[in-house]
Amino acid sequence: MTNSKMNPKIDDFLSNAHKWQQEFEELRRIILDCGLTEKLKWNLPCYTFQNNNIVIIQGFKNYCALMFFKGALLKDPESILTRPGENSQSQRQIRFTDVQEIVKKEATLKAYINEAIEVQKAGLEVKKTTEFTIPDELQKKFDESPDFKKAFEALTPGRQRAYILYFSKAKQSKTRESRIEKYTEHIFNGKGLND
Repeated sequence: MTNSKMNPKIDDFLSNAHKWQQEFEELRRIILDCGLTEKLKWNLPCYTFQNNNIVIIQGFKNYCALMFFKGALLKDPESILTRPGENSQSQRQIRFTDVQEIVKKEATLKAYINEAIEVQKAGLEVKKTTEFTIPDELQKKFDESPDFKKAFEALTPGRQRAYILYFSKAKQSKTRESRIEKYTEHIFNGKGLND
């Protein structure tokens, strides 16, 4: 590979043997052929266009993935994009379990990457759902403590969303109340669920 956009930090990352090394190297080659700039972000190979994140290579226990930051906006004619998590709104992954899958899909991957670049050039954004149903127990806490409500509303929308989803997932009211109490101090301190 003689691509001017290659980053020595990615060379170092790839030189440390890991489970998906061959797959990462093949994905890297394909992505660089599309003219993206590589950077090390979140300790992973991330590829950008005009400093905007387009795709990132990820490794998991049972698969590795090429994740598109605005994957929800891609057409997906091959029906190969999946949500990384049930609450993912914009990201989509193409998952692989061996290097041969990547080699076979090279033309498709390049088409998807090039479409993602066009989405970025056009300035398209994923319309994210910002409205979430506040569980009764959280509303009760807001009513009882205006200071708590104020602290919650001061959190970033992403942190608010994470808390609402976490609190809502509990099946029993008692568990939802317990979770809210457990994270009350975090919320007052302006911290997110995982901070």
